[in-house]
Amino acid sequence: MDVPIDSEPIRIGQFLKLAGLAEDGGHARELLESGDVTLNGRPENRRGAQLKAGDVVAVAGHKVRPTIG
Repeated sequence: MDVPIDSEPIRIGQFLKLAGLAEDGGHARELLESGDVTLNGRPENRRGAQLKAGDVVAVAGHKVRPTIG
């Protein structure tokens, strides 16, 4: 699923909220710290990781990617 963003880069914590994969910042942090998030197929645990258009973020089988829109 593509999720439009206004500009890049966007931090992964912000993107998880925007994509509806996290309820709030605390939930995004929990997902990242628990190892439930992958970025381009690799585990990601840094809240400040920068995403660009086309990166693929996956959480619990849901894959989303930011697109400039």
